[in-house]
Amino acid sequence: MDQVTLISGNGNLDLSRRIAENLGLGLCDVDLGRFSDGEIRVSINENIRGKDVFIIQPTLPPADNLMELLILIDACHRASANRITAVIPYYGYARQDRKDKPRVPISAKLVANLIETAGAHRVLALELHAAQIQGFFDIQVDNLFAGPVFAEYISGKSFRNFTVVSPDVGGIKMGRAFAKRFDANLAIVDKRRTAADSSDVMNVIGEVEDCDIVILDDIISTAGTITKAAKALKEAGAGRIIAMATHPVFSGEALERLEKSVIEEIVVSNSIPFEDGKRCSKVTVLDVAPLLGKAIRRIHTEESISKLFE
Repeated sequence: MDQVTLISGNGNLDLSRRIAENLGLGLCDVDLGRFSDGEIRVSINENIRGKDVFIIQPTLPPADNLMELLILIDACHRASANRITAVIPYYGYARQDRKDKPRVPISAKLVANLIETAGAHRVLALELHAAQIQGFFDIQVDNLFAGPVFAEYISGKSFRNFTVVSPDVGGIKMGRAFAKRFDANLAIVDKRRTAADSSDVMNVIGEVEDCDIVILDDIISTAGTITKAAKALKEAGAGRIIAMATHPVFSGEALERLEKSVIEEIVVSNSIPFEDGKRCSKVTVLDVAPLLGKAIRRIHTEESISKLFE
């Protein structure tokens, strides 16, 4: 691993340090500052010529996080790095991944173009909002899943008539894979989205009466969908309800909604910095640094990372 250089933006420094610790490496010395007008200033203070560089940076709001990633990639490209991998624990601007009505952008594709143009040779992402985003790139993309991390945590709990629930039709594939791992049942909450960040629950498809539930999703944003889904499941006779989501966006009144909801526990990863845990006693944060560290090691040593997708 002496040819590996880890560089971190300011998007999630704690996760970057954890990944470096798992790999037995330190983070590259980088100055990330500002010019007087607020523009991002980058200076890499180590020689990275010929190195295998991994830039760890989620692209969550504000847009400065995305700009930091692009500028860091460009700096590494101009410093003659051998290969540049953008490690993106949370791929922001992913929710507009298709043109579903007139006069809207496909921002997920735009971000992919920006990352490629900046000079990245490869992308390592965690739980992309839609699988087709991989096809927006003309470079290699590895889309890891947090399922194994969640599965390890959930295996220590005792459930009665364990049922995995997908909060929408789009999450059926992920829900089915998780249910298969535990030989559990699968149910779906059919919903109708009334606005970009809100939805109305229609009905529950599947048997949930007297079942302990795990609601599985990739993102919790305003928490409107997941709390309404939990309420519908409870009204259908469900027992304990636990929610699991990879990315704790938690915007708006999300934490207040979760605290007041019928959900017993909300399990998320540290793909996004989460410092408001004290405001919601139900939130449990799991560490995905070991998973990302294993992927980085396997990419560098040219080993298969297919086992990490299981």
